[in-house]
Amino acid sequence: MNWLVNIAVFGIVGAVMMAALIGLLLVLGSRTGGRGPQAVFGAVSLVVLIAVPALAAVNLLNTAPDTGFGLMFLVAFGVALVICAVNIAFLPLVARRAAAGRGEELAAGPRLSPALLGGGVLVCAVLGLVSAGVGLVVG
Repeated sequence: MNWLVNIAVFGIVGAVMMAALIGLLLVLGSRTGGRGPQAVFGAVSLVVLIAVPALAAVNLLNTAPDTGFGLMFLVAFGVALVICAVNIAFLPLVARRAAAGRGEELAAGPRLSPALLGGGVLVCAVLGLVSAGVGLVVG
């Protein structure tokens, strides 16, 4: 049951961090022009998407030393899924704000397609593998 708690706790922490980053991007993006805030947001998002699941995997390894790589991967994958779900939930808000900044009008908002969701799950699986590997090395 400890692995479910890790997914919930670290997933919520990562989701809050990602929501705060998106809020900062929206505020800074409207104040300054150019790609600076977007590049910083992308770099920090990548760090959050790797570090938070890796911390969850390390925490699981420290609390249950007999944990294998498979369970570490599942925990890291679950945390990455929660964090990515927040990104997908905020996608329409960011798209509307970006379109308004360019003076365009967004028709009905971005559509979530099965390909987008499948690609998101695939990216989360890769992030889970990387994070579990980092957790195994660090832990």
